[in-house]
This record gives sequence, C-alpha cells and structure tokens, in this order.
Amino acid sequence: MPIVTVQVTREGTRPDRSSVTAQEKAAIIAGVSQVLLDVLNKPLESTYVVIEEVDLDNWGWGGLPTVHYRAKRALLAS
Repeated sequence: MPIVTVQVTREGTRPDRSSVTAQEKAAIIAGVSQVLLDVLNKPLESTYVVIEEVDLDNWGWGGLPTVHYRAKRALLAS
C-alpha cells in the first residue's frame, strides 16, 4: 500500500486565490495514483495520496525564503 505525500505552497494558482482548489487536488490525487498504477502496478484502491499545503513563509530554496528567491530570480531575468 503506497502512501505518497505531495507538498505545495499555499498560494493558489492565480493571484485572487490563496490555496489550491478542490478540483486541482482531485487532479493531483488522480494523477499520482495513476503513475503508481502504471509504474508499479499498484491498484488505485490501495494508493493513498496526502496533499499538504505549506504556508509560503515556511517554504524556501536556494538558501532563501521563497518570496526572496523569486524576487532575486525576477531581477536576474530582467
């Protein structure tokens, strides 16, 4: 029985939203479950998918909080 945890930032996919929608979460669950079926032959009924939304302040990479990292990349791109 596979258990997969997917972490996403809690910011939504558009500026007017602050989280991932129920429809987007359903699509993530379906997609991840299908990959495990296709690759490992694990039945859909035995695959658990957990989605964790992480506040943007609690997420970072490149040694920086996400907001600062994105601002740095935006400056470099311009």
